[in-house]
Amino acid sequence: MKITKLEKGISLKRVLEGGNEEQLKVVRQVLADVRTQGDAAVRFYTEKWDGFAPDQLRVTKEEIEEGANSIDPQLYADLTEAAQNVRFYHEQQKRSGYRLELKDGSWLGQRITALDAVGLYVPGGTAAYPSSVLMNVIPAQVAGVKRIVMTSPAGRDGKLPPGVLAAAHILGVEEIYKIGGAQAIASLAYGTETISPVDKITGPGNIFVALAKREVFGEVAIDMIAGPSEIAVLADDTAFADEIAADLLSQAEHDKLACAMLITTSKQLAIKVADEVEKQLTTLPREEVARASIENFGAIYVAETMADAIDAINSLAPEHLEIVTKNAEAIAEQVRHAGGIFIGRYSSEPVGDYFAGTNHVLPTNSTARFASGLNVDDFVKKSSVVYYSEKTWAENAPKIARLARMEGLEGHARAVESRGWEKE
Repeated sequence: MKITKLEKGISLKRVLEGGNEEQLKVVRQVLADVRTQGDAAVRFYTEKWDGFAPDQLRVTKEEIEEGANSIDPQLYADLTEAAQNVRFYHEQQKRSGYRLELKDGSWLGQRITALDAVGLYVPGGTAAYPSSVLMNVIPAQVAGVKRIVMTSPAGRDGKLPPGVLAAAHILGVEEIYKIGGAQAIASLAYGTETISPVDKITGPGNIFVALAKREVFGEVAIDMIAGPSEIAVLADDTAFADEIAADLLSQAEHDKLACAMLITTSKQLAIKVADEVEKQLTTLPREEVARASIENFGAIYVAETMADAIDAINSLAPEHLEIVTKNAEAIAEQVRHAGGIFIGRYSSEPVGDYFAGTNHVLPTNSTARFASGLNVDDFVKKSSVVYYSEKTWAENAPKIARLARMEGLEGHARAVESRGWEKE
C-alpha cells in the first residue's frame, strides 16, 4: 500500500455511481420493457444475463425449506442469533406518534404509519449475502411493514444460495423471486403479472441495480444509491499491524472498486501495516479482487497530530470507521461524519456486518455527511394531524386570512373565513 504524508483534501469520492451512457441506456431499456411486457421481459433478461430460463419466477415454500435444511445446523443457529441481535438493536429505534394538547380542546399530532409493501434486493454474483437479508428485512418488520418482498439473482441452476434462503426462512419471508439486475428493480417498482409493486426498494447491488434504483425513484422510494464499500481506520502506535491489515482487506475483498484507508500518527505502524497487507494478500482467496482495490483505492496516511487525523476522518465521512487508539471512546466523540463507528481493538468492522445488531447498510461516497444507515425510520411515513375547535378557529381565523392575503391567495383566506355562522 502507498504510504503518504497526510495533507488536506484527501477524499473517498469516486465518480462511480453515475455509470456511463451505455450502462444507463441498457437500464432504461430494461425498465421500459418490464413496464410494458411484464413477466415476459423479466424472463428474457434473466435468461440473457443470469443464464437460466425461469419457468416460475417465485421461489416455492419447498425450495425455501430445502435451502434452510441444507446449511450446517451451527450456521443456522448463528444466523438465528444474529437475527435476534439485529432485532433487539432495531427495536430501540421504533417510535410512536405524539399528540399535543392545545387550549379549548384543540390539538396537533403526528401519526407514524408503516409502509404497506417494501422490496428487498439481495445481491448475488460474486458472493452470497444472507446478512443483507437480515439487515433489510428486520427493520422493516420492526416498523410494522406487512408485505416484504425479496428478489435475488439465481445461479445457472435456477437456485438461490442456501444461506440466503435460510435467512429468509428464519425471518418468515415467503414472497421471494429469482430475479436480479435492473429487471428486478423494474418488477418491484412497476409490478408484473406475477409481482405486485411495492412502495419502497432497499438493498445494494451492482451498477445496473444502482442506476435502476435511481431511475425509478419518485414512483417508489429507495434507501440510497450505494457505492462500493469503504473503510477508514484511525490508529496510533497502540494498534497491531496484522489486525489493521486484516481489517483493511476485509473491505477490499468486496469489490475491485472498494476503498481501504489507514490514517495513523505512527510512521512505524504505517510501514508495518503496508508489509502486512502484502503478506496477507497472498493467502486471501479473493486476492485478485482485494489487490485491485488496494492498488487503485487503498492508501496509508501519516498524520502529524491526532487532531489532524480526526479532521481528515470528518472530511472523508467514510462508510465504516474503526478507531484503534488510546482513549478511543473520547476520540469517537469528536467524529461527526461516519456511517458506522467501531471503537477499540475488539470491534472489528465485520462484527457489525454480521452479528452485533447494528445495520450494515450504510452511506458511501462521503454521503455520511448528510445520510444515515438503514433503520426503522426508513420503513415508516409520518403524517401531521390538526384538530381545531370552533373557539380556536374563531381566535385565529383572522390571522390566517391575513397571512393568506399577504401571499396573494384569496381562496385560502376565504376557505378559513367561510366557517363560523349557522348554515341552513
